[in-house]
Amino acid sequence: MATAASATRDIIVIGGSAGGLEALRTMVRGFEPGLPASVFVVLHVGANSHLAYILSKDGPLPAVRAVSGGHFEHGKIHVAVPNCHLLLHDNHMLLRRGPRENLSRPAIDPLFRSAAASFGGRVIGVLLSGALSDGTAGLRAIQRCGGLTLVQDPADALVSSMPRNALRHVEVDHVCKANEMAPLLAKLVRQPAGPTPDIPLDIRIEAAIAAQELLDMRADDMLGTPSRFTCPECHGALWEIKDGSMLRYRCHVGHAFAADAVLASQGEEIDRLLGTLLRSHQERAALAHRMAEHERASERHSLAEHLEKRALDYEHDVEIMKTLLRSGEAGSGTTPDRGEESIAAYGDEEE
Repeated sequence: MATAASATRDIIVIGGSAGGLEALRTMVRGFEPGLPASVFVVLHVGANSHLAYILSKDGPLPAVRAVSGGHFEHGKIHVAVPNCHLLLHDNHMLLRRGPRENLSRPAIDPLFRSAAASFGGRVIGVLLSGALSDGTAGLRAIQRCGGLTLVQDPADALVSSMPRNALRHVEVDHVCKANEMAPLLAKLVRQPAGPTPDIPLDIRIEAAIAAQELLDMRADDMLGTPSRFTCPECHGALWEIKDGSMLRYRCHVGHAFAADAVLASQGEEIDRLLGTLLRSHQERAALAHRMAEHERASERHSLAEHLEKRALDYEHDVEIMKTLLRSGEAGSGTTPDRGEESIAAYGDEEE
């Protein structure tokens, strides 16, 4: 079992989203038996996940579902479960249904941030393929607390957004292909742990929010300043956080977003509203046509013509909304892919 006295970088935290499963499987196949480190994985998943079973079959290290309160061991992969953040505290794991971050639970940032707050210079953060920016703030937290950062080469990632955003906002220590990660990690985990500075207050606060230990509007004021924007999840006010060169947002409930996740979520909401309006106008057009038929049969031709004109107006609006939905101009044009399809492909596996 890992102990606080460890002198090496023996805590590996890994995060990925769309396309991350393929990179993760490539990585674990290259792990050596008895790796002298504890490995923790968050992959954006849906309601069911057989990831631990898949990784155990793929490589020499046993992979298990994380258990809240459970202690962790070297040479084992601990996998986040659906609908719970995986957090590290002292020498054990926590599973918490804390507020979603970047539209996900489990999310990558809470794992990375909690590892940084608890283990500082012992941590190696690994970010794989995925959309949007989950993991970037967490990597920066690891770096600020003395840990090392490793990012998949965007050219090697099936979905390059997450690696590219990390490289844009974090001075990453290593960039490599998925098949180069295991040999590199085998060297890094044997290095002396980096010095751990005093853990910054903002990192401790955000780790506590994910653990559901701190939900207070005063905490938001300590993290950032009130913005004019509203939370896509609960529609409350968002506080703006300047995290190095990165712009982030968090509401008083605790939902947290990188700026691009707010934009993507707003686009989804606009598409949803347009779909509702489209259906409503189609129904109104059909009803106006039916009413016109009824009035015409009753020899009220003037009223029938008026209703037919209204029906044509509704149909014109329908065509405009169809065009907007087809072009993607109504929303962001980007739907956040949280990697659920890649896990679902293995839904018939048994753990």
